[in-house]
Amino acid sequence: MGRLTLRTEIERWPLVAPFRITGYTWEALDVLVVSLGKDGHVGRGEAQGVYYRNDNPASMTGQIESLRTTIEAGISRESLQSMLPPGGARNALDCALWDLEAKLSGRPAWQVAEVGNPRPLLTTFTCGVDEPEKMAAAARAYTHARAIKLKLTGEPIDTERVHAVREARADVWLGVDANQGFTRAFLERLMPTLTEARVALIEQPFPVGQESLLDGFRSPIPVTADESVQCLSDVPGLVGRFNIVNIKLDKCGGLTEGLAMARAARHLGLEAMVGCMTSTSLAMAPAFLVGQLCNVVDLDGPIFPKSDRAIAVQYADGFITCPQELWGHATE
Repeated sequence: MGRLTLRTEIERWPLVAPFRITGYTWEALDVLVVSLGKDGHVGRGEAQGVYYRNDNPASMTGQIESLRTTIEAGISRESLQSMLPPGGARNALDCALWDLEAKLSGRPAWQVAEVGNPRPLLTTFTCGVDEPEKMAAAARAYTHARAIKLKLTGEPIDTERVHAVREARADVWLGVDANQGFTRAFLERLMPTLTEARVALIEQPFPVGQESLLDGFRSPIPVTADESVQCLSDVPGLVGRFNIVNIKLDKCGGLTEGLAMARAARHLGLEAMVGCMTSTSLAMAPAFLVGQLCNVVDLDGPIFPKSDRAIAVQYADGFITCPQELWGHATE
C-alpha cells in the first residue's frame, strides 16, 4: 500500500450491567482502535484482545507501537500475518487494512472477501451468569430474540438456570456456554436437563488441555470448540472431538485468518460459528462477513455497553444487519 499513517487509541465503554462468565466479571469494556491513513482515506479496526491469554488493549498497543516504523513504511494483509502472532493486535491492524483497502480500491470488503452480498444473520443473544430467575428475566427481556445462549459455570445451580430460561422462552433456539467450567462427570449429570430443554449447542465444556475428555463421549448435542481453537493451525486437531469451530477475530488475529478458518472447517467436515468478545459495532462489521460462511452466529457484543458507535449494527427480529457505512465500504 505504500506509506501509511498509524494511530492507536484505547477507548473505555461502560457496560449496562456487570457481565459474568466462569472466572471473570467485567464492568466496562476497554478496546484498542487502530487507524491507518493513506491519500486522505482512513481504515479502522477494533480489538478487545483475549482476556484469558492476558491479551489486552495496553499490551496490544505495545505490540503495534514496537512496529510503528515498519507499519508506516507500508504493509499488506499478507505481510502482517508473519509480523504478529494471532491475537488482538493483529486483528485490529488486519481489519484496519481491509477497511482502508475498500476505500482506496472502490471495492467493498465483502467483494474482496468473496462472501457474496451480505445478508442479515440470525444471531444469538447472551444471558450472563446469574441467579436462575434473573437469567430468565434477561431472556424474556430479549423480546425480539430467536436464539439465546446461556453462560453456565459447572455449579449444581446450572440445572435450575437451564430450566428457568427454557420455561421463560419456550420459543427460542437455546445454546449453553461453559467457558471451560465443566468436568466430564458434571456434563454427564447435566445432559438429561440439556436434552429435555432442547439445547442445541454445548460450547467449550472442558478446560483447554483436557480435550481428551471428549474421547468416547457420544453427545446428542453438538459440541463447539472456543478456547480450544485459537487460529487456523488448531482446526484440524478438533476433528473427532468437536462438531463446531467458534471463530473469533480477536483470537485468530483478524478477518484474513477468520475467513480461512471458516473455509477450512467446512473442508474438514466441521461446522463454523462466528463469535465475539464484548465490543462495539466497529468490531462486529468484519465478523459479520465471516458470519456469511457460518452455521451459527453469536454477534451480540454491542448490546452490553451503555452506548455504541454513531453508525452501528442493527438488531431486529433476532437478526443482525450491518450498514455499509460502518466499515469496509467503498468510497467514491
